[in-house]
Amino acid sequence: MAGNGKGKGREMRQANQITFGGGGLERAAILRGDAAAMQRLWADGATRVLPFWRGKPLCAPGGLGWLPCAQQVVSRGRDQAVFLGLAHGGARFALDLSDWQPDEMPTTLGAFLDPSEQRHPGLPDTHAFAELRREMTRLSPLEAELAATARAVLGWHGTHGFCAACGTKSVVTEAGWQRQCPACGTRHFPRTDPVVIMLITRGNSVLMGRSPGWPEGMFSLLAGFVEPGETVEAAVRREVAEETGVAVGPVNYLASQPWPFPASLMIGCHGRAESGTITVDPTEIEEALWVSREELLAVEAGENPVIQPAREGAIARFLLRMWLADRLD
Repeated sequence: MAGNGKGKGREMRQANQITFGGGGLERAAILRGDAAAMQRLWADGATRVLPFWRGKPLCAPGGLGWLPCAQQVVSRGRDQAVFLGLAHGGARFALDLSDWQPDEMPTTLGAFLDPSEQRHPGLPDTHAFAELRREMTRLSPLEAELAATARAVLGWHGTHGFCAACGTKSVVTEAGWQRQCPACGTRHFPRTDPVVIMLITRGNSVLMGRSPGWPEGMFSLLAGFVEPGETVEAAVRREVAEETGVAVGPVNYLASQPWPFPASLMIGCHGRAESGTITVDPTEIEEALWVSREELLAVEAGENPVIQPAREGAIARFLLRMWLADRLD
């Protein structure tokens, strides 16, 4: 039976409010296998390339650091460039420059918070490689989608260079969207790992937790990977029970967010708790607690002395704000 479209419209509006939630990128997947089309696009003066270094996009004062294909550093990487799609009146590619070694390697690389920046001597002085988590909320929805897509696909190439079937080094095909084994012919595709993130409520309170290594006082929603053969609803109930001992009844889907750290799809769900006693599994999380609406309002206002808010730009922060505004349905 066809719906009236109202639900779809609401979901679209919600997606556009979530960082990486979708900026309307025209991915033009039909062009990926067209070598002649890729050659033409690369030669087009409107085409731009976004370099990455160790997962960090090149950033400029006004946003992402897009460069023309003729720029000396990026022009040498044509064969390894990933075609992202069409945007801003031209084609957009991404290129990994992780082989470059800066004079000083940052000790914060890969940490929860990496404030360091790296400037490549062959790139504009105003441009620097910066952690996407730090920059993501400054980007438009389209730029954020481009950056998330690029980071995820380039990250996959960095860890899947050999055929999983026979061990032979694979080659990049389909404009960066496949790898093919020259020995056995097996084709490999970028992977996305489904992760459930749960807004678990009980009356006027929401269940929040923190992982070891997070900044002091930072709490967020519980989350975990969906296991093979498991439904999203079952994953929600299992993860909450494993981490806190709380039993969950009805589960509803709310929204999703691509999370390219390294390549997850966060599936936001609302679950209603059937028990309130918390028994933390210390191998899973460090602490969990029930937070009332009034307490969470104080957290959002920066007035709670114990709890710091979830990361800005993460779907957890979005879902918590939707719950506070009573806009889950």
